[in-house]
Amino acid sequence: MPPTALFHSHGLKKKGAMEPLDLSKRPPRSPKLELDGLTMLPRTIDKIRATLPGGNLGPYRIAGFSQRMLDAIGVTEEQLRDAVAGAKSDADVAAWLREHANTNAYSEFSSYIKNRSLEDLDDPAAFAKRYPIVERRPDLHYLSDVLEADDAEMFPS
Repeated sequence: MPPTALFHSHGLKKKGAMEPLDLSKRPPRSPKLELDGLTMLPRTIDKIRATLPGGNLGPYRIAGFSQRMLDAIGVTEEQLRDAVAGAKSDADVAAWLREHANTNAYSEFSSYIKNRSLEDLDDPAAFAKRYPIVERRPDLHYLSDVLEADDAEMFPS
């Protein structure tokens, strides 16, 4: 077991230093970022941190891409929340996932998320209702670009 992995009910002790986040004040990290070869993991960690006591998920939710990522790697939201709550860093979370997730699914999920486009949507109208920026920005094609643009619009620099 790597020295960064601390153990508890889902693999980590309650000894972490990751602070809860307030996503009503700033967006989570980009959906394009990878950690340990898994696209969306840094963003999902940020959203999970926002669900910790003292955090605020703001306009964000776990359902959607983050939930798809969790389903693909075989980890529940509760398990990841426990891991994040007990972690000192992203590296600790990545180490925990190497021990508890289906890491063989990382590459396939990362490819899926990088290539998913507006043309792939089952219900474009529902997506446009959730992300009205697609109506104003016809240049957006990939869903990760839509998420980034939506973040930038909600939290202008």
